[in-house]
Amino acid sequence: MGRTVVALIVTALLAAPAAAEIGTVKKAVGAATVLRGKAVLPAQPGTRLDVGDTLVTGKDGRIAVTFIDNTRFALGPNSRVVVNRFDFDDATHQGHFDAKVLKGQLAVISGQIAHENPKGMTLQTPTSVLGIRGTRFVVAVR
Repeated sequence: MGRTVVALIVTALLAAPAAAEIGTVKKAVGAATVLRGKAVLPAQPGTRLDVGDTLVTGKDGRIAVTFIDNTRFALGPNSRVVVNRFDFDDATHQGHFDAKVLKGQLAVISGQIAHENPKGMTLQTPTSVLGIRGTRFVVAVR
């Protein structure tokens, strides 16, 4: 392969978009991790979140997260929450946000997605689906 071809391939790879960050861990205490595929990442301030990530806390763990639409999650001890879908247009504030609480406690302050579109955010538990209409609430799953 010539140098020009290699340079074009490298340029194309560098220009390819990375997975879009959807949020950031703001605070983590105790046993707190982010599961991304097969990787187990320590949850610590600044850890970026991607669609498909699972937030996990142990018996002494807590995680606080802020998403790019300003939705805020606070997980209590022994919790497990999966972010299944998150797309957000910063210009229009339109998007969709779907998460699932598998166990534990989750406090939510909804952000721009729920405020702009009453059907834009859902939170699922093993026994129910909640449509978020722009509010603050706590969910507990045992």
